[in-house]
Amino acid sequence: MIKGKTKSGFSYELDKERLNNYELLEAIEELEENPLVLSRVVNLLLGKEQTKKLKDHLRTENGIVPTEKMSEEITEIFQNQGETKNS
Repeated sequence: MIKGKTKSGFSYELDKERLNNYELLEAIEELEENPLVLSRVVNLLLGKEQTKKLKDHLRTENGIVPTEKMSEEITEIFQNQGETKNS
């Protein structure tokens, strides 16, 4: 289990199997051509429960989950994994 925390304060745990998922790799590749795939990437990476927690963490006072913020969080989570592997 890999644990981390984003700059915004979201704590997460990733099962190493989730990072070693070919379908996640496919979704990340597709994301460059189709930004709508972001939700699939998030679900494949975090699973349903943590995805819900992240959405609630990012939710504005108006009840909106900003796409840009979600993208930033997921990017940071991936970057954190690279730093963990290099340490």
